[in-house]
Amino acid sequence: MSDKPVVGFIGVGFMGHGMAKNILGGGYPLWIMGRKNRTPVDSLKGMGAKEAASAKEMAAECDIIHLCLSNSPQVESVIRGEDGILAGAREGLIVVDTTTADPTSTLTLAAEMAAKGVVMVDAPLGRTPKEAEEGNLDAMVGCDEATFETLKPVIDCWAGTITHIGPVGSGHKMKLLMNFLGAAYAALYSEAAVLGSKVGISPHTFRDVIGPSRLGSGFFNTFMQYVCDRDENAHLFTIENLSKDIRYVNSMATDAGVLNVMASAAKHYLTHAEAVGAGGDFVPMLSNHVGRLNGIDLGEEVAKKR
Repeated sequence: MSDKPVVGFIGVGFMGHGMAKNILGGGYPLWIMGRKNRTPVDSLKGMGAKEAASAKEMAAECDIIHLCLSNSPQVESVIRGEDGILAGAREGLIVVDTTTADPTSTLTLAAEMAAKGVVMVDAPLGRTPKEAEEGNLDAMVGCDEATFETLKPVIDCWAGTITHIGPVGSGHKMKLLMNFLGAAYAALYSEAAVLGSKVGISPHTFRDVIGPSRLGSGFFNTFMQYVCDRDENAHLFTIENLSKDIRYVNSMATDAGVLNVMASAAKHYLTHAEAVGAGGDFVPMLSNHVGRLNGIDLGEEVAKKR
């Protein structure tokens, strides 16, 4: 028998599969709960994970539960539902929400859970599914110091960089700032690539000049890997997910009474892309959408330089 805490994981998709795999690799007993896609669930069961039929069952079996979901309504449902975590939780259970979520929801849930002896921690993620599989994600953790020390060995399994941001809710606030930059970059790079094409500067030339300069970045590299090389797997994060995040950013700014012109501009590009059915496209494909709005087919533009 392991003397390590029993860990649960709900949401074993692009990011969650690698995280759960690395928790297993750290020697922790693991329960998982997936959704419609059985491939990651079967993969993890093959490594020794047990599958829970419900969040309620998982809560009864586990000491620590990770959530890696798409949005706050999903988190709220998993926690509050009839077969949810609170329905089966024992006092002392720790719930680690790695979802990019609305901090207002997070703080409300934390209060509800504390009333039942359950500790809520927000630990949203930085980087990509590649780093998730490698166990090298960034973690932005919101909780008290004692809980952080308890959780750190588990988070070490899936994160290469761990930053204790502050109390519960602060991790989600930090992640929204990060994704605010990502949404703004996506809109900015799309506009710049399209404008360049319109005035005779190819996307390849744009990448060749900006990439190695002080304005280059990892985000720029993967974004332009799609734009120039048409690599659809360069940046596996959907427009609809980033659109959700920038809505949370705008809400946070409104609550704080902060003027947010840049966040509003990025939101409109992403919302428009969703409205015309492109929400399931990955974020670099926003460039195609901005191109169409300006009479430019970026696929044709990059083909000229191949």
